[in-house]
Amino acid sequence: MQPSPVNASAPAPQPVAWWRVGFVWMVFGGPLAVVVASLVTAVIAVSGAEEVLTAAHVNANTAGADSARMPAVQARNHAATPKH
Repeated sequence: MQPSPVNASAPAPQPVAWWRVGFVWMVFGGPLAVVVASLVTAVIAVSGAEEVLTAAHVNANTAGADSARMPAVQARNHAATPKH
C-alpha cells in the first residue's frame, strides 16, 4: 500500500486579523477590566469621601460605646505587648 499523495492544489489557510482571534481579547480584556475597575473605584472614593473624624469628635458622640469596648481594647493591647 502506498500513502496517498498530498493534494498540492489545496489552498493555504488565509491569515486571520488579530482582532478576530478570541484569545487576543482574553489577553487584552483581563488587564483592561482591572484598569476600568480601578478607575471606577477611584471615582467612588473621591466623590463619596466623608470628613475625617477626630478623636474628640468620636468620643463626644460615642461616649457609652467606648466604655463598652474598653475591656476588649485592654485585652488587645495586653496581647500585643511583648513579654519581658
